[in-house]
Amino acid sequence: MALKFNTERWQKWRENTTKHYRFVIMNEDTFEEVGSYKLTLMNLYLFISTLLVMLTFLVFLLIAYTPIKEYLPGFQPLGNNDRRLLELTREVNRMGQEMQAQEVYINNLRRMLTGNPIREKDVPKVDMPDQSKKGETKKVGISEIDEEFRREDELERVGRIAKQARSVGFAPTEKAMEQLFFAAPVNGEISSHFDRQKSHYGVDVLAPRNTAIKAAMDGYVFLSEWTLETGNTVGIQHDNGILSFYKHNSSLLKKVGNFVRAGEAIAIVGNTGVLSSGPHLHFELWHKGKPVDPVDYVTF
Repeated sequence: MALKFNTERWQKWRENTTKHYRFVIMNEDTFEEVGSYKLTLMNLYLFISTLLVMLTFLVFLLIAYTPIKEYLPGFQPLGNNDRRLLELTREVNRMGQEMQAQEVYINNLRRMLTGNPIREKDVPKVDMPDQSKKGETKKVGISEIDEEFRREDELERVGRIAKQARSVGFAPTEKAMEQLFFAAPVNGEISSHFDRQKSHYGVDVLAPRNTAIKAAMDGYVFLSEWTLETGNTVGIQHDNGILSFYKHNSSLLKKVGNFVRAGEAIAIVGNTGVLSSGPHLHFELWHKGKPVDPVDYVTF
């Protein structure tokens, strides 16, 4: 019964769609026939469907190949917002570093003007386990490739910090090292002198444990980390292409990017690293990529 009903409806729909109609256009005033067109419902359906498909295709072409897509939500080029966000993030980080450097400078200047510089008693004392006993540590040598790689890495860091220094107003001027003043990082007896042939590019200064180590000159910290051979190490980029290194510290008081003044505490004397056999400071001075004897410029 249902099949018969559906068949009748299908036949009726086919008859309706195949019936012919005449579309006449007449002049309203004279009733003159201007034109007439013979149509069927099927032809009308096909004409409307074709028109919709063509309009859809034209809209697609208009959006895909014209600047109109930039004004439509969801059609903006991918990645522009991400790149802009990354640029803003970098700018905020750079401004934050500049503000930190300026804050450290202002605080140190305030302490100097008020006659309250950093002293040893102001530096927190850190108790470190005694590593001076023989047999507790085993010296491990490093290959020439590792040493060269670490030097290249340090030079890259120096370049980055130097660029940052110029951005916050730290503009070095060339002077001879003999015309510069170097503050003694610590005062004490020198147990091992500078020896280029033995690759000992600094001096070992004996000092009591927990003694504050001070910066030799104004500069930016470009190295503040622990290494297997030298333990807790600080490196500072100074004016005139000068670098200073402070090794075997028990703890570090500054981070990479910090600006320090001459005489400001940067670390604590210790006995860290496999190349150390007792509490002391290993201090190095480098000028334009070459090590120099610190005794020629610093009075310990």
